Amino acid sequence: MKKIILALTVFCLGFVSCNSFKSTTNKTASLEGTWELNYVTGSRIAFGGLYPNNKPSITFDLKANSISGSNSCNRYSGKLNVVENKISFKEPMAVTKMFCPGEGEGIYMSTLQKIDSYSISEDGKTLNFIMGDIAMMRFEKK
Repeated sequence: MKKIILALTVFCLGFVSCNSFKSTTNKTASLEGTWELNYVTGSRIAFGGLYPNNKPSITFDLKANSISGSNSCNRYSGKLNVVENKISFKEPMAVTKMFCPGEGEGIYMSTLQKIDSYSISEDGKTLNFIMGDIAMMRFEKK
């Protein structure tokens, strides 16, 4: 009887550990693709006023381990730094240097630097960038 209980326990632990690895891998894989910003915190200016013509976007390429996107005016690209749900944009990124009126570009890039983790909604359509325990930015899957 003890052998059967031990065997069932080992089997259950193996099953649970395989499922937890699978969900972590799927979560990271769900970052893949292009996301469009629809909320940023900390600005006194309304979202539509910050980004009247183009909303910022971010594209994750997991195979190339890179990110790229638009900060509403200029393009940017860099290395992807992600482990489980931890993410960092602190490494220098290449950014084009066109003149951009307004504060939207600066707010987007400075907020991106503060992000330390992310979450994706159950349906896979919403990406939140988080600093500590505060959702700082929200994106929709394009």
